Amino acid sequence: MKLRRNKLLAEPPAGASSDIAFILIVFFLVCASVQPEQGRPQEIPKTEEEPDKQEKNKNPEVELTRTVVILNGDPLKDKSFEPRLNSLLADKQNPGDRVVMLKSRKDVSYERWIQFTGLIEKAGGIVTLQLEEEQVQVVN
Repeated sequence: MKLRRNKLLAEPPAGASSDIAFILIVFFLVCASVQPEQGRPQEIPKTEEEPDKQEKNKNPEVELTRTVVILNGDPLKDKSFEPRLNSLLADKQNPGDRVVMLKSRKDVSYERWIQFTGLIEKAGGIVTLQLEEEQVQVVN
């Protein structure tokens, strides 16, 4: 015994898919709007190691904390940082000698970091970043 089934031919309206496609296009255009990144372009110096480099020719090291800036191991107030850095970089003409190593702690704000990198560049220094502390093992 055969059962008869009625086949219903129902097609969705063609206008609905074009509306959905248009809404998706608008959604992705709004989500992908391009906003310029804020910050300052950095010039990364080349590393050239000289094993017999003297201590007086050592590049300045700056460590930023939330409240203090440390220049070559000496904690300084923010106002006295710029003159000290200017005096360190004043007699250095070679670009390799003007490299300033910048270490920043995790709790330092972006505005503070931008402020001090600007001061370093204003003094004629080339900023290089130290991302991780290297662990050196001495083997006897």
